[in-house]
Amino acid sequence: MGGYRWRNMYYLTGLPGWMRFGYSPGWIGRSPTGLPPAAQYLIQTGQMPQFGSWIQQQAPAPTGVPAMPKEQEISMLESQAKMLGDQLEQIKKRLEELRK
Repeated sequence: MGGYRWRNMYYLTGLPGWMRFGYSPGWIGRSPTGLPPAAQYLIQTGQMPQFGSWIQQQAPAPTGVPAMPKEQEISMLESQAKMLGDQLEQIKKRLEELRK
């Protein structure tokens, strides 16, 4: 079932649009703050701090990646250098073919 993938963009930040962008221009003139009704309700009732802390608990902070052992890093860098050298040789070979 396709056609509904555009909705995923709202899940990227974990925050509703009115919290990311400050206000919704569609509500200007309809509410005193320029916010949609749900946002205005959260702010006026004092629930905004609780809602903000609840949102932060939903996605924990990312943790750091452990350091790679020295031998593993050396072997990885050597394999990358070999791969890049092979690619460079292929590029030079193709350039020579094109120049002939």
